[in-house]
Amino acid sequence: MRTRTAVCCLLAAFPMVAQADVNLSGFIQQNTAFNTVEANPDGRDHKWLEERLRFQLDASQGNWRLLLKGDAAYDHLGRGGQSELREGYADYAAGNWDLRVGRQVLTWGLGDLVFVNDVFPKDHEALFAGRPLEYLKRGADAVKLGIYPQFASFELVIAPDFRESRIPDARRFHLYDPMPMVADRVTQAPGKGDAGLRIYRDIAGWDAAVYLYRGYQRTPSMRPDSMTAPTRITYFYPELSTLGASLSGRAGEGVASFEAAYYDSRQDRAGTDFTVPNSQTRLLAAYQWQPWEDFSLNLQYYAEQMHGYDAYRLSLPEGFPADKRWSHTAALRATQFFLHQTLRLSVYASRNASNGDYFINPELRYSFTDSVWGALGANVFGGQPWGQFGQLSRDDNVYLQLRYEF
Repeated sequence: MRTRTAVCCLLAAFPMVAQADVNLSGFIQQNTAFNTVEANPDGRDHKWLEERLRFQLDASQGNWRLLLKGDAAYDHLGRGGQSELREGYADYAAGNWDLRVGRQVLTWGLGDLVFVNDVFPKDHEALFAGRPLEYLKRGADAVKLGIYPQFASFELVIAPDFRESRIPDARRFHLYDPMPMVADRVTQAPGKGDAGLRIYRDIAGWDAAVYLYRGYQRTPSMRPDSMTAPTRITYFYPELSTLGASLSGRAGEGVASFEAAYYDSRQDRAGTDFTVPNSQTRLLAAYQWQPWEDFSLNLQYYAEQMHGYDAYRLSLPEGFPADKRWSHTAALRATQFFLHQTLRLSVYASRNASNGDYFINPELRYSFTDSVWGALGANVFGGQPWGQFGQLSRDDNVYLQLRYEF
């Protein structure tokens, strides 16, 4: 339904393609990821094994632009043939405003794999299964209006249909489940869409922004029908509003970034329902610089504070693991280029000091020609069995990506 909605929004733009400047491009890609610790829950030895074809059309005429990105893939691990509209939108730009309608990738905020004000849908399975980083973001079917008066810039996003983030498949990843004995499980999708507003401008050479969002959590919560003898679990998306800000600019030899947001859990502001995430404050500080030629380093500190913590602890059933009031995570990304920048070695690593969660992603990428590149990397997880990364400690994998672009 959501794909049809996005396509219908674009049909009116097709007549202009015949007279427009048109660029056709795409790629053919092979992606393999295999386990290094143990097999998947379904017994397979691979996290990912597919061939993929991308076709992209980019057409523009005057104030109009049409972009279509479509993927077709064959998955060897049981999903078979698949197709997906990655992006498909029409743009119109006029003076100090512009409009974009259709499926589009939306990105707010400054974090590197840390999301403070970026509340738009992600694909976490893609990241953990060793797919190219571009697949971390999912497109949303939305209308985006940009208005640019002299004193500030405004970006309004309205999505009629809510789109969730994709979580790892339980057949391929060892996910923590506090109630594995319950087989009857249903998902309850939100009945409404969501909306966000970003206001930004330059202040004394620093990029400043304010963000507002009203919608839902992107990942589902689970609610059993009974705590003593559950027979059904319902997955739902709790109501969420956020208010945040960011600031970035030159500091010394590098760029400093600061970001903060308040997450208002509208469905349980008192914090007495353990199935709904409590309201929280998120904070991020980062610094990126280039110590020497062809080498860059990005350091991040990220913190979360849970509000209503005492009420949360009282509501938590006996035997359920408890989160801490404060969560502290340090992360870095180091990137070094060799051989006239045709060979790239990068490492991303993060560790949560509060629960021991860690995620390490080294990758070596080589460009054989301007059209062909390959990458070899690994995903390493660890921590508590119920943590975001700790539950995946048996899912360490090595991946290989090979792409021909045309």
